[in-house]
Amino acid sequence: MIRVLLADDEGMIRSALAALLRLESDIDVVAECADGADALEQAQRLRPDVCLLDLEMPRMDGVEVAEQLRRSLATRCVIVTRHARPGVLRRALASGAAGFLPKSRGADEVAAVIRRVAGGARYVDPEIAADALSDERSPLTDRELDVLRAGRGGQSTRQIAQALHLAPGTVRNHISAALGKLRVENRQQAVAMAEERGWI
Repeated sequence: MIRVLLADDEGMIRSALAALLRLESDIDVVAECADGADALEQAQRLRPDVCLLDLEMPRMDGVEVAEQLRRSLATRCVIVTRHARPGVLRRALASGAAGFLPKSRGADEVAAVIRRVAGGARYVDPEIAADALSDERSPLTDRELDVLRAGRGGQSTRQIAQALHLAPGTVRNHISAALGKLRVENRQQAVAMAEERGWI
């Protein structure tokens, strides 16, 4: 029996998918979570074989949960998303996620991916993989992306500096470099572009 944790902040989608997966004779949905922090806590407690994680959730997104679990458990993670941008795929794979698929797939396909991942294989939706091969890579450094990610909620330069343990002047330098590389006028535009392209 494959023990699965399912995390999605959209209650109707979460409960419907859980009900459909429970019809599979070899899959047991052991937990349903509405946000990333709860998913991380429940996964550490229940130790499921596979975590099926929505990319966009409150408190922690699916990639952040997968990254945390990779450090502490042998649980394998599959990221599902409505916005399957190539940059997000790269971020998911870098986090250690074993699978990546769009929410448009049916429950039978999701079950097949769960079995595949539980068996030790990896799965990336072919259409997303093809897009990723042709998509441009971010021109920003990892630290510049960290600064944009830390400021995506409108945080001040000082707040970003505190979160990343950097001097405010260093944060301003990274923001200035990012604006120049992306050819935008302000940090909000840089964040929007980085999000749209899946870099953060």
